[in-house]
Amino acid sequence: MKQNKLLKDYMKNSELNIEQIINDYSGYVYTIIKNISNKKFTQEDIEEIIADTFFVLWKNANKMNKKDKVSSYLSGVTNNIIKNKSRKIKQNSNIEDYENVLQEKKNVEEIYENRSKIAAMEKVLENMSKEDNDIFELFYYAGKKGKEIAKQLNITEVKVKTRLYRIRKRIKQSLEKEGYRYE
Repeated sequence: MKQNKLLKDYMKNSELNIEQIINDYSGYVYTIIKNISNKKFTQEDIEEIIADTFFVLWKNANKMNKKDKVSSYLSGVTNNIIKNKSRKIKQNSNIEDYENVLQEKKNVEEIYENRSKIAAMEKVLENMSKEDNDIFELFYYAGKKGKEIAKQLNITEVKVKTRLYRIRKRIKQSLEKEGYRYE
């Protein structure tokens, strides 16, 4: 795999050579999944995540900057798909599945505190405007820089930085309302 390859390197006659990307990056995506997942996915889940990752790339190829590194984009997409899949798994889980894990790893208070923090953060994220949500996801999930986001959303880089600052501030205020303090 050539991690420095750009999207334009895989374009032929204005069409994305998705088969070549799959050949070059399947192992890379698989490694990301294995490193992040902590063995919580079945082999079938892993194959589904890999397929979904390349499908998202193919679906969004026309919207992407042709000078973006394929590896960076695939990494961000894979992380997002893993997070979504993990949420679904958590929603379908039964507390009995985790009784032993709860006793071994953390006490119930810590788990409740972490869930409360996540819930407070999710509440802020759910109430954001579409543009703020796009900026947040591109920055934190897709790993794009402010300049790239500005170009993609057709806004100024200053606006991107300002919006990110305000989003972080809202999250911090929400957490402080819930009783969490940061210095």
